[in-house]
Amino acid sequence: MRVGIATVQVPFVEGGAETHARNLLRELRARGVEADLITIPFKWYPPQLIIDSIAMSRLIDLTEANGVAIDRIIGLKFPAYLIPHPNKVLWILHQYRSAYELWDHPKFGDLINLPGGRAVRDAIHHADKRFITEARAIYANSRTVAQRLKRYNGIEAAPLYHPPGDAERFHTADAEDYFFFPSRITPLKRQSLVIEALALCRHPVRVVFAGAPEAQPYLESMQSLARKLGLGERVVWKGFTTEEEKIALYARCLGVIYPPVDEDYGYITLEAMLSHKPVITAKDSGGPLEFVEHGQTGLVVPAGAGELAHAMDLLWGDRAKALRMGKAGGENYHAKNISWDNVIDTLMA
Repeated sequence: MRVGIATVQVPFVEGGAETHARNLLRELRARGVEADLITIPFKWYPPQLIIDSIAMSRLIDLTEANGVAIDRIIGLKFPAYLIPHPNKVLWILHQYRSAYELWDHPKFGDLINLPGGRAVRDAIHHADKRFITEARAIYANSRTVAQRLKRYNGIEAAPLYHPPGDAERFHTADAEDYFFFPSRITPLKRQSLVIEALALCRHPVRVVFAGAPEAQPYLESMQSLARKLGLGERVVWKGFTTEEEKIALYARCLGVIYPPVDEDYGYITLEAMLSHKPVITAKDSGGPLEFVEHGQTGLVVPAGAGELAHAMDLLWGDRAKALRMGKAGGENYHAKNISWDNVIDTLMA
């Protein structure tokens, strides 16, 4: 069987979605499936280009390549998941968030403020409602993504969980004096909230941030905030890390902090569980809440600096509790049947 994985690529941008697509390709090929990535370029500004991208997706013919039929398409991201095919299965990572749950968000809404933004939002809603249901089966990256699809479009999707990359390499080690926050440095991940919380901690809590900035000015503003609050060596900026460095930082941390805004899925939560580390997250963080059980495998708190500081102080001052929660998180991960075998069996059924 020939299978095409349809997704998008913002030129020169690399993130979790790109890693996800490559991992799916690898797992299909490992099981003897003739598979390939089919990516289309995507640019969201000016907004009119989003409508052009929808039209372009609908005009793409993926029924065959070089005279040989493509038997199935697996669609991942907007607008590539709109590409027509008679045997299409969707595994939606997320929809175009600025047209949905972030539309009128006071901090993160952008499309709403752009010329013609409302018309573009309406076009996105129309395309999703009309064309997503062409697929023979619809899955979502997580329960959070499935709930959005149901709430905004009235479309049912089953959540289909998958492991993070290199899942078998994660391990645990004795905890050292730092929490770990691995993520792109971007407002939606809320590094600023963690920095503000650090300034309120009673204990000398340290946080190691790892990840490249989405925009250099944002990183510089976070560094400036940490200096203004007098945090000194309690904040460490690792920047880009290799996979080996990242896994080692997970293994030796006291716990993982991850309070994004309504995250789609969140590899970070799963990587923490595989490393037997507790996770501190926020009540509005979306995907992580599908895995973190408050008081059992981590702490779920309101998205405020004071509440986050209290959670960090609690685990910093009670290492035995942190150890128990981390162990429970690892057990919880393995109990959920999060495996590529299950993913591939489902997508290829």
